[in-house]
Amino acid sequence: MIATWYAIVSLMLVVYVVLDGRNFGAGMLQRFVARTPDERRQVIAAIGPLWSWHEVWLVGFGGTLVAIFPRLMASAFAGYYLALMLILWSLILRGISIEVRGHINDSLWQGFWDFLFAFANFLLAVLFGAAAGNVVRGVPLDAHGSFSMAFFTNFMARGYVGLLDWYTVSVAVFTVAVLAAHGATYLTLKTEGPVHDRCEKWAKYVWAAVVPLFVAISIESWTVRPRLAGDAIQRPFCWIGLLLIIAAAYALTSGVTKGQERRAFVGSNLFLIGLLVTGSAAFFPVMLYSTLAPENSLTAYSVAAGSKSLLLASFWWPVGFVLATIYFVFISRRYAGKVSVVRDNQGYY
Repeated sequence: MIATWYAIVSLMLVVYVVLDGRNFGAGMLQRFVARTPDERRQVIAAIGPLWSWHEVWLVGFGGTLVAIFPRLMASAFAGYYLALMLILWSLILRGISIEVRGHINDSLWQGFWDFLFAFANFLLAVLFGAAAGNVVRGVPLDAHGSFSMAFFTNFMARGYVGLLDWYTVSVAVFTVAVLAAHGATYLTLKTEGPVHDRCEKWAKYVWAAVVPLFVAISIESWTVRPRLAGDAIQRPFCWIGLLLIIAAAYALTSGVTKGQERRAFVGSNLFLIGLLVTGSAAFFPVMLYSTLAPENSLTAYSVAAGSKSLLLASFWWPVGFVLATIYFVFISRRYAGKVSVVRDNQGYY
């Protein structure tokens, strides 16, 4: 039962990263692929009708985590408080930038919100990347399951670590590159005209940069958590994740080089899914690793709710998931197809 709920929580996180990750990437690249106000609006129109719905999966992930693994959330929220507030305000800033940009037809007003939109997306990619690095590396959990972290301490990845060190910064850089590539691939599929052509070029460049970064992060992760590689070999889901990464490499290579937009986008999604599935399977059952003493680590079994709570969740969660999936399919079909620079194609976006 605990392993199943761990897989469910991981699934919701994967869905969120894949869907909203393309919005982060598109937002980061807006100033590079769009050179006129109408072209920048075209980028926003590509994600405008969907961004708020993608965040539902983040809310669902957090809600499920609170219900199923309450002790983990109690520890993580206290220790990551500052970082979580930064993520929250960045999400708010991104939403405000999208919603209010088109309310006043003034170049200064729209330019200001375009800059904040790109900055918020970049900051979100950095913060989520650093958070992923903290999960892999671990946090300074004491024997009571509590911890607190400054932004950085001695910039080392062991002992009393901070939010930032050489490893978490490396993961943040990798995350920015991956999400930028994911966003460029999505915009190539979603846009037309000059924006499409620039996105196609950016996708080639950024995916080429992802390859050496991926190799470097893999080596660094093995250095920081040597046991992860051995644990991963024994997990069937890790092998599934690796197969997805291999399939993604083929789809991306053939799709990007041959201009097959849909195949490249499928490969981009598969790469993120494979990466997250492999990581999630390798970590189990440890959900929060202690850099002070491994025995202080929080496992899925030690932080799970009682059997009654798990039973109740098994009734309400499937209903919520089915409703969310149905609406996701509906809204995706409703806004399918390419967007252009025509000003009335996506409402006030």
